[in-house]
Amino acid sequence: MRRAMAAPDRGPRALSVCVLPAALRARFGVPQLRGTLDDRADVEHRDRRLQPLPRQHAPGGLVLAEPAAAETIEATLRLLREPRIAPSILSADFARLGEQVAEVMAVGARVIHVDVMDGHFVPPITFGALIVDALADQVHGAGGILDVHLMIERPERYVADIARAGADSITIHVEATPHVHYTLQAIRESGCAAGAAICPATPAAVLDEIAQELLDLALCMSVNPGWGGQTFIPWSLDKLSRMRRALPEHVALEVDGGVHNGTARSCVDAGANLLVTGSAVFGSADPAAAYNSIASAAGIG
Repeated sequence: MRRAMAAPDRGPRALSVCVLPAALRARFGVPQLRGTLDDRADVEHRDRRLQPLPRQHAPGGLVLAEPAAAETIEATLRLLREPRIAPSILSADFARLGEQVAEVMAVGARVIHVDVMDGHFVPPITFGALIVDALADQVHGAGGILDVHLMIERPERYVADIARAGADSITIHVEATPHVHYTLQAIRESGCAAGAAICPATPAAVLDEIAQELLDLALCMSVNPGWGGQTFIPWSLDKLSRMRRALPEHVALEVDGGVHNGTARSCVDAGANLLVTGSAVFGSADPAAAYNSIASAAGIG
């Protein structure tokens, strides 16, 4: 194809689709085109050695996001950086999912947390892109965002599907892929905020090499990932404090696991601004009242 993408001192020339960013590739109907076969979900993976292709850049400086998309990303980042309670639908009544989400959003929730589990990285299997797609219009229409937490192996294979379904923020586990840097780049290229999560036994310093360049959100697990209703690990407060001191100011700090009335304020004092609550909200008889109670305990207006 020929486009006016060249530098001012160079005329138009043929440009391979391979060198376009993901956002533009999607417009041509080839969103899965990548540097190697290794991140293609529809490719059978056998023992093979593949040489990664270097990333290419068209001359002249392409604009990676249209103005409307850029505004959406900025709105997402603003919400992620604010003090917020993020109810997790993992504990919701799925026969009343839309209704329960509407209840908490009516009293101020703007970040809805979606826990995707694959039965490999963690034992349970939950849901995927279909649920993200089912909630996207409702949540976005109420001024909120979908904060998707991928507790799955090789998350780079599913970033495109989750982003297309309507996710605003995608968080991966550093323990789940050897290609954390690449995966965070792919999340950014998909138009979503990029997050990295660490399990309780994973040192906080593992984020040092990616925090400044690629992170929008860091997630500290305060329970072992996989099940709702676990007890908060007290040592997580010290870890949160160390993470907040080490992370750049622009990176949001999220905590997930065992957050309720009795632990919320301590998490905020330790430096977390996003508090994921699962069973404490959607596991209660009145999710809206439970949300308000935890927000009040945390000092979040």
